Amino acid sequence: MSDLDDLPPPPDAAGVSLDGTAVFTITADENAELCRSTGVEPADDGTAHPIYYYVATQVAMGVTVAGLCEACAFDVEDGPMMASSGVRFDAPLRVGESYRVTGEILSLVRKRSRKLGVMDLMTYRLRLHLLDGTQILETDNVWVLPRKEFAA
Repeated sequence: MSDLDDLPPPPDAAGVSLDGTAVFTITADENAELCRSTGVEPADDGTAHPIYYYVATQVAMGVTVAGLCEACAFDVEDGPMMASSGVRFDAPLRVGESYRVTGEILSLVRKRSRKLGVMDLMTYRLRLHLLDGTQILETDNVWVLPRKEFAA
């Protein structure tokens, strides 16, 4: 018997599409502002700051953060937390380039935590593509969804 046997399983969110329809363009002004806010000057070669991997994929995915949580039957007001984010670049991000996002929820796993009690770990993958379909990067994000409804 596992320590989760007394709980219902997490919602079946794996496979939910996160494909976006919005186009995300990294402008020179926004890139310069972001770079300077981190204490670096914008690159001379037209490459954008790499943190845009996260900004662009989150902004242009097919749902809002609240919608992503809703797909997991989780209220965004209960405070989702980022556990990790990893990225694999196939090419650098470029200023003035437009991108689209494809992606999906990979898994939703229920666990017990000493600090948070019952929680779900949501893993989702987003890919950033040029408008011609060329993949530029792939990112896997893991979020913790604390399940307050199961608090003792």
